[in-house]
Amino acid sequence: MTESELDNHARTIAIGDIHGCATELQTLLMQIRPQPEDTIIFLGDYIDRGPDSKTVVDTVMDLRKQCHVVPLVGNHEIMMLDAMQQPLMQSLWLQFGGQQTLDSYATDLGGIPDDHLEFLSSCVPFYETEDHLFVHANCLPTTPLEQQDPQILLWTHLTDLPPQPHVSGKRIIVGHTPQKNGKILDYGHLVCLDTFCFGNGILTAMDVHSNKIWQTDGRNA
Repeated sequence: MTESELDNHARTIAIGDIHGCATELQTLLMQIRPQPEDTIIFLGDYIDRGPDSKTVVDTVMDLRKQCHVVPLVGNHEIMMLDAMQQPLMQSLWLQFGGQQTLDSYATDLGGIPDDHLEFLSSCVPFYETEDHLFVHANCLPTTPLEQQDPQILLWTHLTDLPPQPHVSGKRIIVGHTPQKNGKILDYGHLVCLDTFCFGNGILTAMDVHSNKIWQTDGRNA
């Protein structure tokens, strides 16, 4: 089957941590050319650290008009939502990239648009298909996704809990653990697509069935 023929079939594409890198996201989507039959799974961390979280959220929300979008929640979304409810959390969030997010909205925390907050609040903790598990950070090998500890799903780096094959036999697709060399980390049973976009300009997407990879070209995006 040729590449053009593959592009005419439904694809399941995962995209790694974006962290406010709107230009890289838009460049990557132009490469992917989303079709109505496609499912695009975002692995979380849309916001913080990078320069334009607002446009990232706008872009992901608009993409829902083109194809099926599954937005996972990342720990940075959790930090922002917690900061809105718990004032003591605000300084922590601001230290970990929240200030860049507020700068992109040109407002304080109370001025973020309601539709953006509704979108970020609606992001899901995991997604499962017949042959893949999608989570933001990590998972325990013997536990179904719906029973996983949120601390593991959202916060635990692969360096802190080396990944083991899941009892389901499904391949696990994650982000969260930044690969500063810009290359995906492939254990076979688990693939990490966080290629440190806010640091090096490389944002990664992968068709989980064909294993086709798309990446932006560093700061040339």
